[in-house]
Amino acid sequence: MNIVYTAEALATGEGRNGHSRSSDGCLDMDLAIPIEMGGSGNGTNPEQLFAVGYAACFHSALQMVARQAKANAADSAVGARVSIGTLDGGGFGLAVTLEVSLPHLPRTEAQELAEKAHQVCPYSNATRGNIEVTLEVTDEEE
Repeated sequence: MNIVYTAEALATGEGRNGHSRSSDGCLDMDLAIPIEMGGSGNGTNPEQLFAVGYAACFHSALQMVARQAKANAADSAVGARVSIGTLDGGGFGLAVTLEVSLPHLPRTEAQELAEKAHQVCPYSNATRGNIEVTLEVTDEEE
């Protein structure tokens, strides 16, 4: 792999109940276990950060494949839901649902573009075969 950028961050404190900061200071936040997992919920959590990163990265990949196909990606959006749960064999696992909105395209074309984006997105490539990722196309041409 030809590396073009590396992000750096440091987590301190008690992990999920701690503090994280990127090396450039753009991200600097307290972390807290979600209420649903028995925590205070008074901070962000790794699943929220992963959801934001995956949604942004996938949206960029979607726009790229739409440009290549000369498809109308105006007003497009990608939402990500990242779920955490226990695995049957012990430990924890993640699952992701990506909600893809391409409101100016027919559903079949939007689905094709979402699947192409899923092949080029670095987050999709990193998670493939490791966690379940579901693609949902949410809008059709009006």
